[in-house]
Amino acid sequence: MRRRFGLRDRVMLAYGLLALGLSTVLALVTFNVVSNYLTNQRESSAVVETADNAAALHYGLFSSASQCLPNRNRNSNECGGMAVRPNVDVLDLLYSLPSTDSAASMLYYDGQWFSATGRPDDLPADMATAVRAGSEQHRRMKLGGQQVLAVGVPMARPDEAFFEWHPLSNLDNTLRTLKITLVVAAILTALLGLAVGKLASTVALRPLAKLTQVAAAVARGRLDARLQAEDDPDLGGLARSFNQTAATLEQRVIADARFAGDISHELRTPLMTMLNSMQLIQNHCAELPAAVREPVELLGDDLERFRRLVIDLLEISRDDGGDQGSREIVRIADLTRAAADATAGREVTTVAQDAEGLTLHADKRRLERVIANLVENAEYHAGGCKGVLVQAGGLGVIVYVDDAGPGVPVADRERIFERFGRSEDNRRGIGLGLAIVARHVEWHHGTIRVKDRPEGGARFIVELPAKTS
Repeated sequence: MRRRFGLRDRVMLAYGLLALGLSTVLALVTFNVVSNYLTNQRESSAVVETADNAAALHYGLFSSASQCLPNRNRNSNECGGMAVRPNVDVLDLLYSLPSTDSAASMLYYDGQWFSATGRPDDLPADMATAVRAGSEQHRRMKLGGQQVLAVGVPMARPDEAFFEWHPLSNLDNTLRTLKITLVVAAILTALLGLAVGKLASTVALRPLAKLTQVAAAVARGRLDARLQAEDDPDLGGLARSFNQTAATLEQRVIADARFAGDISHELRTPLMTMLNSMQLIQNHCAELPAAVREPVELLGDDLERFRRLVIDLLEISRDDGGDQGSREIVRIADLTRAAADATAGREVTTVAQDAEGLTLHADKRRLERVIANLVENAEYHAGGCKGVLVQAGGLGVIVYVDDAGPGVPVADRERIFERFGRSEDNRRGIGLGLAIVARHVEWHHGTIRVKDRPEGGARFIVELPAKTS
């Protein structure tokens, strides 16, 4: 399943992409400008050096009545009256040229090639022809696996030319270093953008996170939770609307709880009368005609279910009405043993030795209700309670309640703890007992879950924050 990005992730990603985009554009512009500038400078310096060396060769090969400027600075009609110097060794002149960064020097003079280093065959034929025809040329080429800049300048006499090639390794290394630096800078800028985006989203979405916390608290039953941002110019309207909705919901729940409590209290008196009357009839069941006994038993079962319903409604309404309860130090082993054995009508509780001394700052009535409802659920709806185990672990103490039923399907393991939530495989009961258990366990800052029992059936696991007394 595709993971959807949250709002904070989207803000972070937007900052990161913006920073990456800007840094990439800036890096490309910088690289193009700098590389073009350095390349042009390198080509210009190579042409100047080659032209100066060509002028130096001219002075060595010819004599002139007037001083001759380098060929890049003179007109075509200058250096008139040139005469070839006698007994000149052209190769000696090539070797005597000033030391530059050129990798090779070649001269086409008097119909033949003279080379200090390099081979004339490595020159592009069209370039050599163009320079000998009087056109200054320079061209990048690869020679011996190395990038070089070949430069050719014409000499004073027609069909004579001087060539040099200059290595470009330093320029290429410089551009490569510049490229790596700009890429690293772009990546660091993108990471910085993500960090700034995270900080900005955290600050900007802090009120939203607070709203989420308050909404979650209301969903858990804390109907008095409110947002404290009503004076915020941007979130004030939302906060006021939310607080008004929560207050209305709280009043409605309290009113419903009061109504349910009042109804339950009103039902208790006639219910007790009916239960007492039913007990009296059951005590004399043997004296009743056979045809009446079965309806009486069915009526007794219905009255017992009605009694449990009234008790559950009273418990739920007490919590919804804002009952804060009272905490006291209780020994969890003793309380569990008493509540579980009394509900089951037999001894079903086992206490591990490491749990005997554990105590809990708890509401005794609520905690007894947790144990009683779990055992009652096992007895009436899951084939009977197979045992209750108390041992140290988890948050402090763990209480296991096992039953002999068919177990709880994975899809129903959350829903059975909701009000009126029942398993699809077991539609008996009205679905309040386990909801009360979940509410009371949460009130004690504990957890409850259900899983399959290894021997078959379900196992309810309650963890509570207990400590050794």
